[in-house]
Amino acid sequence: MRISLDLYSYSGFFQGENMKRGKKELDQKERRELLWSLLGDLPPRSRKISARKISEDSRGSYILEKLSLDLNGLEPVPAYFVKPIGDRGRIPAILYNHVHGGDYKRGGEELVLGWRGLQAPPYVEELTSRGWAALAIDAWNFGERHNRTESSLFKEMLWNGLVLWGMMVYDTVRAVDYLISRPDVDPKRIGTLGMSMGSTMAWWAAALDERIRVCVDICCLTDFEELVKENGLDAHGLFYFVPGLLKHFRTETINDLIAPRPRLSLAGNLDPLTPAAGLDKIDRHLKETYEKMGAREAWRLFRENSGHEETPAMRAEILKWFDRWL
Repeated sequence: MRISLDLYSYSGFFQGENMKRGKKELDQKERRELLWSLLGDLPPRSRKISARKISEDSRGSYILEKLSLDLNGLEPVPAYFVKPIGDRGRIPAILYNHVHGGDYKRGGEELVLGWRGLQAPPYVEELTSRGWAALAIDAWNFGERHNRTESSLFKEMLWNGLVLWGMMVYDTVRAVDYLISRPDVDPKRIGTLGMSMGSTMAWWAAALDERIRVCVDICCLTDFEELVKENGLDAHGLFYFVPGLLKHFRTETINDLIAPRPRLSLAGNLDPLTPAAGLDKIDRHLKETYEKMGAREAWRLFRENSGHEETPAMRAEILKWFDRWL
């Protein structure tokens, strides 16, 4: 049996008591706390984190550090940090979020190796050639953290009061803590970037963490309502689903939390993961949000008649956006 979205009452439920405290609308800080509260029993955001360098290699024009980060106190998080060769002081840094793609053995290495749905060269070359650093971590159950099926991990976490997406988001935000702790990173110039699952992570992380100053996401700005209407839920993995989310948030209202910071989203009109009607709706909403905040030029949705892939034109727009805003 398919549940009608009328049960969620997007026009009434969201604008009703779930986003109000008494008669007062929740402000951005309160909405962030509400969003955090839906992500399960997370480790404290204040817990101390640490890093251990596994190796450091010169790759011609950049340095690659392989790291093991203690972000959550539960399991070590493999990470890849890259920066241009030479002492440049504090430089901008991109938090790079890898795809899902069903390829659990490849995680943060995507930053260095690339991926079939992305353009060449890999982003490590694009970013370091501009004088920027980048950090990519293995998300839960990817790369060196892969040791079970996604469904078994999701179920085990759910039994223990945890939400898989919540734990992924937690690690990503703590990775920002690590980035700004580095003496070679400018904490006021942190951006985030990702495609597919990494796209969703980019806009969630930017919504929850104001230290991310620029957000760029590729091919996963998915409107939840339109996804259900088009019977597209199975196009997204179990990791994607957060209990109770639709009682409080729509896609565009999570994205409101990024404004007025610069935000570029890139989408394919033929991508089944992002229904076109949903893209239209989100674009209208965020144009209004950014206009009201006096930041009209800081929001852009760039669309191509393509599928779930980064096109050459998208790559060019991404680099221009970071050049301009970071």
